[in-house]
Amino acid sequence: MYEAAQLVNADHFIRQLPNGYDTELSDDGSSLSQGQRQLLSIARAAIADPPVLILDEATSSIDTRTETIVQKGMDSLMKDRTVFVIAHRLSTVRNSDAIMVLDQGRIIERGTHDELIAQQGEYYQLYTGAFKHS
Repeated sequence: MYEAAQLVNADHFIRQLPNGYDTELSDDGSSLSQGQRQLLSIARAAIADPPVLILDEATSSIDTRTETIVQKGMDSLMKDRTVFVIAHRLSTVRNSDAIMVLDQGRIIERGTHDELIAQQGEYYQLYTGAFKHS
């Protein structure tokens, strides 16, 4: 449990809870921030150690500062396994081995981040549009 929490960057906040790792949480996790709940979910996945993961909008409801922490945790968790990431925040998929851009359920582009940027297609438009305002 401790190794999983350290792997996904959850250890620091867990140790700061009233009783650290022994803190009891409510069923709905309402005493935690959205980012903390995400980190705990990622830590649970690390403990389960599945060969394949599906992450559906894993960073969609957290702020960009917390997203950076969660993303580092997800990067650690994704190492050496197959992971399907469904995301609208393109920073979530930037380090992926392969990115597929879908439009109405059809794959319209496929490649690494750098390949898709070089193509200057839909991914490029989405990526540059998303980061002009950041």
